Amino acid sequence: MFEFWCDLYDLHKEVVPCAEAWSWQKAIVRERSALSGRNEDFSDSLIVLQHHPVYTMGTGSCENYLNFDVNNAPFDLYGTERGGEVTYHGPGQLVMYPIINLRYYKMDPHWYLRSLEEVVIRALSSTFAIKASRVEGLTGVWVGDAKLAAIGIEVSKWIAYHGLALNVTTDLRPFDQIIPCGIRDRQVGSIKGLLNENGHRVEDYDLNDDQDLMYTTCKSLVREFCDVFQIDLCQKTLQRPATDWESVGLTSCRSNLHKRLRKDSILCTFIVLCASLA
Repeated sequence: MFEFWCDLYDLHKEVVPCAEAWSWQKAIVRERSALSGRNEDFSDSLIVLQHHPVYTMGTGSCENYLNFDVNNAPFDLYGTERGGEVTYHGPGQLVMYPIINLRYYKMDPHWYLRSLEEVVIRALSSTFAIKASRVEGLTGVWVGDAKLAAIGIEVSKWIAYHGLALNVTTDLRPFDQIIPCGIRDRQVGSIKGLLNENGHRVEDYDLNDDQDLMYTTCKSLVREFCDVFQIDLCQKTLQRPATDWESVGLTSCRSNLHKRLRKDSILCTFIVLCASLA
């Protein structure tokens, strides 16, 4: 048994709007911060899901990395408080949002970023025999010149949120509309693309079944996450109320990009997360 435990919200089969997942994270962070102030913060959280097609930008993102007019974006475009440049999220990409109190691990964001990279590197190796690596000076996980996983975090009062996105069966064409992560001389890739290209055959999944490949990848990521961070999981469910995100203030940044990219200008109202044991 590990020393710490973590609430797992496994929605890997669901395609969730970016705004909704964003609100869950913020609600958890707000609650965790209050509990931490009373020394009652005893568990971390992990949300796993897919997103509807969306572009997200970090606090220091530059409009020069967009290959489209922000007022006529092909998909929704959001400015967020995470680090890093513009990236794309969409179906077939597994997004992991850990909400981690770094006081229980190491109070070092760089250590945390490297640990998230390690989760992906181990999952790719153990499950698909894909040899992935880091690139010095860059954040993420790579196979050759292809970036398979993007990572961006925010840390508030030592509680880290946002996380990583791993391309599994993702349609990579929307990446052509941006300079992913602001890196011009490299490309993006996916697990399915690499397996098809290299002719891999793994007994535990069907390469022609995208759902099976997503499930296998999710299971591997969660297992390696537990091992890297030395935690046990408690499966939980999320109640998802229907919400008009425009009405609560979480809006697209198309018409006001520069203001949205300033960290202290992201003024949003978030729903309260309701969790119950599965």
